[in-house]
Amino acid sequence: MEYIRVKSIEDPYFTAMHELMSTVFPSEEVLAFDLWREPIEDPDIHVYVAVEHGNVVGATEYRYYPDLRVAMTDFTIIGAMGLGIGRFLYVNRSNDLKRLQSESGTESIGMFAEIYRTHAISTFRFGNVLPMHPAVRREVLSHLGYRKLDFAYVHPSWDHEGKAVSDLDLGFLPAEDATETLPTELIVRFLKTYYTALPNRPREWEEMISALGQETDIALMPL
Repeated sequence: MEYIRVKSIEDPYFTAMHELMSTVFPSEEVLAFDLWREPIEDPDIHVYVAVEHGNVVGATEYRYYPDLRVAMTDFTIIGAMGLGIGRFLYVNRSNDLKRLQSESGTESIGMFAEIYRTHAISTFRFGNVLPMHPAVRREVLSHLGYRKLDFAYVHPSWDHEGKAVSDLDLGFLPAEDATETLPTELIVRFLKTYYTALPNRPREWEEMISALGQETDIALMPL
């Protein structure tokens, strides 16, 4: 299996990845094909596909913010069972994030991820690929050490319609397992930076940011 970076929507691997993404995720979580043109050319946005015998069988996108000393996993897609795709993506992403830390002369304090709440999905199968079911993904992320931040999380929909998506928790994987809280200043700075790409943000998101600003720290809770 190969770990290949995709930097252009003209890349055939991107077309295959976007088709896989559109199959797995709800429409409000998928940025339209043409709107990827500029983001995917951003050197700070890392999009990689897992390729087996010429076919895209998985993908991941992530970024690292040296000034905040945090990473963000935008998505992880496992397109088939029994190939070890999840472990393959995890190991290669971890190694690349270590490289990014080394190059920036910083040491990460952890990584954010948006994690579906299992009660938000009523069907047993999700995205037609069993490993992508929210219950499975949530348990895997918990096993890796992710915890959820203790506040009601919403984010702007990626379809640019300005809807509030409330089916997820904001998770965090601390570099030090003993970490029990995160400063709200860090959370707010991260969210404002991350969602700069979506100028059409809903009222619920703005209210969430305002409420966070009234707190000092947010607890990390079990998934």
